[in-house]
Amino acid sequence: MSQAATQTSGDTIIQLLNIKKSYSNGGVETPVLHGIDLTIKKGEFLSIMGPSGSGKSTLMHILGFLDQPTGGDYLFLGKKTEYSDDNALALIRSERVSFVFQSFNLLSRTTVLKNVILPMIYNPLAPKSEREQRALKAIETVGLSNRATYLTSQLSGGQQQRVAIARALVTDPDIIFADEPTGNLDSASGVAVMEVLQALHKNGHTIILVTHELKTAQHAERIIHLLDGRIESDSRDFKRIFATDSTLLK
Repeated sequence: MSQAATQTSGDTIIQLLNIKKSYSNGGVETPVLHGIDLTIKKGEFLSIMGPSGSGKSTLMHILGFLDQPTGGDYLFLGKKTEYSDDNALALIRSERVSFVFQSFNLLSRTTVLKNVILPMIYNPLAPKSEREQRALKAIETVGLSNRATYLTSQLSGGQQQRVAIARALVTDPDIIFADEPTGNLDSASGVAVMEVLQALHKNGHTIILVTHELKTAQHAERIIHLLDGRIESDSRDFKRIFATDSTLLK
């Protein structure tokens, strides 16, 4: 690897260099990602799109340290990720990154406040004396202060997803990953959730969104389109691209 290839600018948070991923089943190798090169800057709002089977979920799992590549290098904050160090990876997942999932993944018989506090129990950087205050602030950020004592089962789908965003926000992560966050919501609730993510982005948070919905993706400032495990396009001028190339919608 050349020196130029390994250099990152001061605001680069993620750099992927020739990332490959294959899955083995019964001795049969199935390649999913084919040499992904990608740089993500601190404070970006990035959408990853692509048809079913394009590799977008696999890519997000690698970016979020939920899976590991079978080839290439992943530099996080300028340092090469060592997948053999389970403790270091667990620390990154608890302190550096957070996730918002399509299915919310909340404790339904637990209050909003306790759901949001939960990630801090496993985060050594969140003192016990500060947990409730930080949780209430995160709940306020997503506009649910008047629902803090409600059980999450008493909330609408859109409100539950906003609780999930508050839970992701409370540890002050470097990156918030959102995996199809509007997939289980009606259109109005989906727009409300995306407006929360946009507001977080405007306040300096790095957001990486995976979606198959064009309207959802267009809330981001940059869209990556995957096709057959490769980056087909990477642009901030996505409105022109989608208007002129209908194949990107397939």
